This record gives sequence, C-alpha cells and structure tokens, in this order.
Amino acid sequence: MIRKDELSGLRDFTMDELQKRAREIKEELFNLRFQLRTGHLSDFSRVRAIRRSYAQVQTVISEKRLAEAKHGAA
Repeated sequence: MIRKDELSGLRDFTMDELQKRAREIKEELFNLRFQLRTGHLSDFSRVRAIRRSYAQVQTVISEKRLAEAKHGAA
C-alpha cells in the first residue's frame, strides 16, 4: 500500500512512470487474485491494499491529465 508521503511523491512522477507503476500494481493484483482463487493466499488484506494503491496511482494520472488539459487550453 502507498503511504501518505509516497502518495505526494507520486505527483512528482512523469506520466510514463505513473503508467508503468499502474501496470506493475495491476499485475500484482492479478497474481493476488489468482492466489486467492486457488487457495494459496494467506494475507487477504493484501488484495484490498493493492486495489487501493492502484486507485491512488490512477487518481494521480487523472489529476495530471486534467492539469495538462487545463494548461493546454489556456
């Protein structure tokens, strides 16, 4: 899971870095869900934490896209 200080650090990443991070988190989430279905996952809270991390990265990506659109139109 991404801590508060890491979340503010995410805003300093480039769009490519954010998208790469999102792909990595999505892949980890896929693996955790697979483990959950096969019964090999012991820490169920990890799924929720990874989902939250993915949402946080996606939020920062959306913020950057909105900022680009706003500055690009001005």
